Amino acid sequence: MKCSGKEVAALCSHTISAEFTVVDVDCAIAVQSTELRSNRGMPMADSVMAATAQIHGCTLISDDAHFEGIPNLKTKWYN
Repeated sequence: MKCSGKEVAALCSHTISAEFTVVDVDCAIAVQSTELRSNRGMPMADSVMAATAQIHGCTLISDDAHFEGIPNLKTKWYN
């Protein structure tokens, strides 16, 4: 059976809310994100993820080179 886009989105949404804590982007994350974008030339989505991980002390899991060498950012690399 092939799943539709709507079914896949519902499954992903359920998995995210069951397995992760979702946090709002607040002023501190927005400011940190802006600094990362300005200093490192990162895309906005990447800078928001990095800033969120830094502020909340989370490990960011990625294979994206944009996250390499960012101070105070714990990363776990996958390939």
